[in-house]
Amino acid sequence: MTATWSFINSPELNGKVAVITGANSGLGFETARALRQKGATVVMACRSEDKAQAAIAKLEKSAMGPSPEFVQLDLEDLASVARAAATITEAHPAVDFLINNAGVMGLKGPDGPQRQLNANYLGHVALTAALLPAVEKAGGRIVMLSSNLHRRGKLNKETPLDLSKQSPAIAYGSTKLADLLFCFEGDRRLRATRSAASIRAAHPGWSRSELASKGPVEGRGAFMKKTAALIGSNLGQKTERGALPTLRAALDPSIPSGSYVGPAGFMEMWGEPKTVGASKLANDQELGKAVFDAGLAAVGATWPDSDS
Repeated sequence: MTATWSFINSPELNGKVAVITGANSGLGFETARALRQKGATVVMACRSEDKAQAAIAKLEKSAMGPSPEFVQLDLEDLASVARAAATITEAHPAVDFLINNAGVMGLKGPDGPQRQLNANYLGHVALTAALLPAVEKAGGRIVMLSSNLHRRGKLNKETPLDLSKQSPAIAYGSTKLADLLFCFEGDRRLRATRSAASIRAAHPGWSRSELASKGPVEGRGAFMKKTAALIGSNLGQKTERGALPTLRAALDPSIPSGSYVGPAGFMEMWGEPKTVGASKLANDQELGKAVFDAGLAAVGATWPDSDS
């Protein structure tokens, strides 16, 4: 799909509710800012209350819109995910947008791959399954944030969630591949049950963000951290541009469910948001089923199924 889309010309969102994970900085913050400008009530689901409250204060100074809300969410802790989902649904029985944006990158150490899997994939599986009834009530959209680095991911049907032997960079790619597979398989299952909810995926291309600055050098020395901060803050497209694929996936009625949205420019690094292709592994339906089912089992969640 190559048709031009404009966020400015997208409909107003007065009365709509948007839940955004990791909304205190980077792409999540810009997504929150944009949706709030359109009139949506933004629920900022973040690990750090101090950072979230600082972000809320910044939003309230910079743009008009409903007061943002904070919900504490640690995606590596399933009990925290359950509490967050309960808090959100108590306040908002209907959720129009669930933006699964938060993530960690390049974590080192023996538990690094598992922590990336927990934060980038399993925590979002648990949250999405818990909030799905609220999203269905609103006829809402779920957006999974993936990455061009999903093409470096390595998953298999036999042990779909085993990243233990992967390097930090490959493990990150594998978690982003899992997010894409979750989107595609989740869409197939939602369509089979004629659910009112729908799901799409997006990636920001090469965009300035805290993740891009800090993730690749987690655990490295001071020189590497300063270099990465310089590159991450000055190269790539501006963060608000990087948020456009997410916004189009969430808002554009012409984007079909199960689609993947990214930048239209060279190697999908920057440019206007459009539907893009995914890797061969991301389109493997058998792998998608294995990763999807393993994710649900790992977090003790269920999903509507036409066979159930």
